[in-house]
Amino acid sequence: MSEDEKSESYVLTISCPDTVGIVAAVAGFLADQDAFINESSHFGDPETRRFFMRTVFTCGAFTPPAGEFVKRFSRIAGRFQMVWGLHDAERRQRVTILVSKADHCLNDLLYRYRTGELRIEIPAIISNHPDLAPLAEWHDIPFHHLPLTPETKLEQEEAVWGLINQFEIDLVVLARYMQILSPRLCERLRGRCINIHHSFLPGFKGARPYHQAHVRGVKLIGATAHYVTTDLDEGPIIEQAVERVDHTYSPHALADVGRDIENVVLARAVRYHVEHRVLLNGTKTVVLR
Repeated sequence: MSEDEKSESYVLTISCPDTVGIVAAVAGFLADQDAFINESSHFGDPETRRFFMRTVFTCGAFTPPAGEFVKRFSRIAGRFQMVWGLHDAERRQRVTILVSKADHCLNDLLYRYRTGELRIEIPAIISNHPDLAPLAEWHDIPFHHLPLTPETKLEQEEAVWGLINQFEIDLVVLARYMQILSPRLCERLRGRCINIHHSFLPGFKGARPYHQAHVRGVKLIGATAHYVTTDLDEGPIIEQAVERVDHTYSPHALADVGRDIENVVLARAVRYHVEHRVLLNGTKTVVLR
């Protein structure tokens, strides 16, 4: 890369029909561009017959500028019918968090952001309630209270969309945002909006999930992070986790365990996304850890 390029490391992500020679072609191309491969992982799905690859590389003295690199790689991409992207590994993605009143997921994300565990920027926190404004203020992040009623839902969503555009947001995180997004906003945010669901999908949907779990006498509870789609809680799953429980757990105790799992699962999903480890595979995802 030339001296005026702002990054020395890039992430190359690839999805294409599976066939012989993809890895060799990519590795050979990077070697020809004086690029050093730091990390590479790939997966061929025998069911969908698609191939997925994530490669992190460092630029050498003779690696061309990003624009020229893209132009040269396009020849290989066309040959293998690739859906691909070149991402600046040093750039921190801009994330906005939508919340309601529950603070555990927001607090966990902000802690990981503050300590550098999550390498992101958070230009704004948006909520339909004012309750969590002090938490945002403590982290010196602007808090936008956008109340809504059934009559003003679409108007409120337009205001949310306006902030997403104003702050050039890459990823929207629903950190226990207790509102169902309209189909229009879901489509606008396709592939860049993550929700945390307070159960191990597809079980115990809807209200009072831990009471449902208690009535059923579950032995495992969990949480699911997934991309938001127009089908409620049916988007491609990014991460899940479970914890063992038993008959001694009250609904309150189950909720305590559940909150801890939600924090971990959502943070992992956000990290996988911003590190370009998640590739869509139809209704599923491939997460190249």
